[in-house]
Amino acid sequence: MKGDRVEIVVDAGDTTRTYEVVATRAGRRVETAVRRGVVEVSEVTRSGHAVRTARFMASRVLALVEQPLPGVPLREDPQAG
Repeated sequence: MKGDRVEIVVDAGDTTRTYEVVATRAGRRVETAVRRGVVEVSEVTRSGHAVRTARFMASRVLALVEQPLPGVPLREDPQAG
């Protein structure tokens, strides 16, 4: 959803760097994947095409924070209850 974002904190030697990938338009979402030692964060359209992709070495990633659109309630667990 527009407004979804993922923050990535990366070890850059003597300091850390923070990167952010945001769903910039309506209907787009942000997806994360970890494959073969690489963390990949992509902004994806409704049809599944990646618009932007950021790749980081998994050994350098310190934190990966997924933040949903503010003000949207989280889904209730249908199994609870």
